[in-house]
Amino acid sequence: MVVTDADRVFLERAAELARRGWGSVHPNPMVGCVLTREGEVVAEAYHRDFGGLHAEALAIEAAVDPRGTTAYVSLEPCRHQGKTAPCTVALVEAGVTRVVFGASEPTRDAGGGAEALREKGIEVIGPLFDRERARRENPSFYHASTHDTPWVALKLAVSMDGRIAAAPGARTPLTGPEANREVHRLRAGFDAVLVGSGTAHVDDPRLTVREDVPMRRPPTRVVLDSSATLSPGAALFRDVETAPLRIVTRDDAPDGAVADLERAGASVMRVPASSNGPGVDLGAALAACWDDGIRSILCEGGATLGTALIGSGLIGRIYLLVTPHILGERGVPAFRGPVGPWGRGWIPSAKATMFGRDQLLVYDHAAGPG
Repeated sequence: MVVTDADRVFLERAAELARRGWGSVHPNPMVGCVLTREGEVVAEAYHRDFGGLHAEALAIEAAVDPRGTTAYVSLEPCRHQGKTAPCTVALVEAGVTRVVFGASEPTRDAGGGAEALREKGIEVIGPLFDRERARRENPSFYHASTHDTPWVALKLAVSMDGRIAAAPGARTPLTGPEANREVHRLRAGFDAVLVGSGTAHVDDPRLTVREDVPMRRPPTRVVLDSSATLSPGAALFRDVETAPLRIVTRDDAPDGAVADLERAGASVMRVPASSNGPGVDLGAALAACWDDGIRSILCEGGATLGTALIGSGLIGRIYLLVTPHILGERGVPAFRGPVGPWGRGWIPSAKATMFGRDQLLVYDHAAGPG
């Protein structure tokens, strides 16, 4: 198998294109495709919409003549007949003669595309991405192929001294408008946004996507509220007609409080209590979300919930927005105890990015969530 420098360049372009599908294709994977002939780009495309044509088919459609081209695809072409025809069939029928792909298809139904193409006489090179790179490009998709719980990422805005609020119970906006827009873009790529009851009470958030970013559907808002103390007058209830609201509470939460939340438009899911404290059992809460069709979750705090999820091995990625503030000793630490992205197993998964005055750092756990 001969892999040229040009192969790697065009494959990286396919991966770059794939990321444009964020917010529009989940729970399907993000996929990009570049068609070339004699080192020149003939066409390129990415999977744009859930249920729509895949990247390979879109690139073939965009090409004046795809015959004799090399297809660079960030994910192994599928051989599965789903909402669209198999990409392997599209490539064969288009006369593509060579395929270079990045990540292996992890699912049983769609996998095996490389071998199917080889059987038709097409030269196939791949996978060229290792397991960590493949998972990093489509983490929730890969997680769902081996787990029956949602993939969970944690997002926190922290000061330069590692604090998330000026004092306990104090609502403390930290990030600027550019970073806030990026948070809305991130939300759009998840099935759900999660907070604990403390954050819900202090910040009174809406947890909706309110920026003009690609979005397949509004993410479900999920609040872990062990005793059903959330007020039906909270800001979360303003959007229940367009953005579902789920309250996860303990089995023994007061029936009257649960009924009030349901009358206000929330769906309440009861789960067992935690064996380590007064909250809900986190594993049971995530299992309930999975049963509700939620495959990916962005947790937006706070410190107690984030620490508990990390400590339980349930977080696969951390988004840290570091802001140019110093909150001092009275400030609330982002992490409680010896956890955090600087501990064992956490590795940078993307280059640091500036959004206005704020810096976004992204860490993945080398072993993935449990």
